[in-house]
Amino acid sequence: MLRSIAWQAISRSLNLIKGSQQYPLPCVQSSMIFWRRNISSSIVSFSEPSSSGSSNDGKIKVNYISKKGDKITLYGKEGDNVMYLAQQNNVDIEGACEASLACCTCHVYVRDDYYNKLPPASEEEEDMLDMAPFLKSNSRLSCQIILSKDIDDIEVTLPPATRNFYVDDHKPSHH
Repeated sequence: MLRSIAWQAISRSLNLIKGSQQYPLPCVQSSMIFWRRNISSSIVSFSEPSSSGSSNDGKIKVNYISKKGDKITLYGKEGDNVMYLAQQNNVDIEGACEASLACCTCHVYVRDDYYNKLPPASEEEEDMLDMAPFLKSNSRLSCQIILSKDIDDIEVTLPPATRNFYVDDHKPSHH
């Protein structure tokens, strides 16, 4: 409910200032508000800044295992999410709801040694995962996995299939 109230307040604010320019899209996640610029992986958090210094300039290694078993290694910035990083680099993750916790099309399997390093899934994420085909005990929504130094070198595997929420097998592309 808090997310709904926050979303409505932010949407009203954007509608008041919206002109011919494109403004960032708000996303409420885990009681923090993020702004997404044209659905990019550029996520700015309005939470307290981290006091720890980054020895690797915030580059977090993410290993994706494709449906065919190919390993794709990408590097993202601390604070990015696994889904947007994949979409930016043409890894086949759909993300129909654009990280708003309204679908399960970005479902992945997290390697067990990293699964326990992630914050627990929210009730909303659990509800969406219940709809995912090929659900396993290590399933998560990749839009909810936020990159941090704690999960550097994480490995996620794409499931054999997802439920396509778009019409005519449309797949979203990164803007």
